[in-house]
Amino acid sequence: MVPGNLLIIFTRNPELGKGKRRLAATVGNQAALEIYRFLLAHTAKITENLAVEKHVYYSESIGSDDLWNEGTYTKKLQQGEDLGERMANAFLEGFAAGFEKICIIGSDLYDMEQQDIENAFLALTDNDFVIGPAEDGGYYLLGMKTFTPSLFQEKEWGKSTVLDATLSNLENGKVHLLPIRNDVDTYEDIKDVEVFHPFIKHLKND
Repeated sequence: MVPGNLLIIFTRNPELGKGKRRLAATVGNQAALEIYRFLLAHTAKITENLAVEKHVYYSESIGSDDLWNEGTYTKKLQQGEDLGERMANAFLEGFAAGFEKICIIGSDLYDMEQQDIENAFLALTDNDFVIGPAEDGGYYLLGMKTFTPSLFQEKEWGKSTVLDATLSNLENGKVHLLPIRNDVDTYEDIKDVEVFHPFIKHLKND
């Protein structure tokens, strides 16, 4: 365990008809739920062996007997009206607890591996901030050593402007960018990725 390093994982409680709505619009609610559960399992797999403290923040209620092993992950509940406020509160809690390097990720990236997160913490050794840009104009990882409230304010969460707006807040800081990755929000994000084909075979006519 690396003292002072915290990984925050934001997750939605997997419920039919909730979450991944843009994806569900094409593949249906049941397939969208199964895909999200698959992505949750991937996120647990790539984070469980990281040598950092790990806090899982649930969207609705703290789960029990789920894939987030309580010996590995500390379970918490997201607090705030929008995504920005919820992330800000999670970072504030982490810094108040004494952590020195904090990174946050979501739980909808099949494209991300354990090495990406390890590289993010390494980058914070010589940089003030680290960002993992997503193909859709958002980001899949955000890390910092000092709480910076502007990063969580005046953003159109879920829109393609989030990354650029965030980078504009960091013009005076030293920023390291990770490789671009593809998070899963729509059918277009998964239709050509073989691992997802079993979930969408009902859409394939050929």
